[in-house]
Amino acid sequence: MPSIDIKPVTAPELPAIAALAREIWQATYPGIITQEQIDFMLAQRYSSERLSQDLQSADKWLNQAFAGCRRIGFAFCERDKGEYKLDKLYIHPDFQRQGVGGALIAHAAHHAKQQGYPAVILAVNKNNEQAIKAYHKHGFTVRESIKTDIGQGFIMDDFIMEKRV
Repeated sequence: MPSIDIKPVTAPELPAIAALAREIWQATYPGIITQEQIDFMLAQRYSSERLSQDLQSADKWLNQAFAGCRRIGFAFCERDKGEYKLDKLYIHPDFQRQGVGGALIAHAAHHAKQQGYPAVILAVNKNNEQAIKAYHKHGFTVRESIKTDIGQGFIMDDFIMEKRV
């Protein structure tokens, strides 16, 4: 396992986060969702404006993981409807299954507990078997199944998973 440093994301780093998201999504989501939905969701969630708004929100926390000088993953957490949500967790494919995701999950769980939340929740695509296995490994259980219309005819078909902290 590489030595992992977790640091807050700063405004000048937002373009690098967006680029890393694109690289990870292109390696992960073909075969799970269409390329059209991948493009739509990347534009919706990783535009400069959206990332800047996320970074400025007092209800959102943006962290990134480094192995040495290389940015290898990131996690965004937020207060969402009275719960602590791990909204985004992405690890570069070269560093998956090496403890990076677990370190970011532990970081998020620790922060949730410090903020007084009893659990961390997340949404994961029902067909993303690798991610579901990883979340189970790190103490998450399936709480419910949801379908969400995200616009332009696209649906997110997800499990909501929960980890007690």
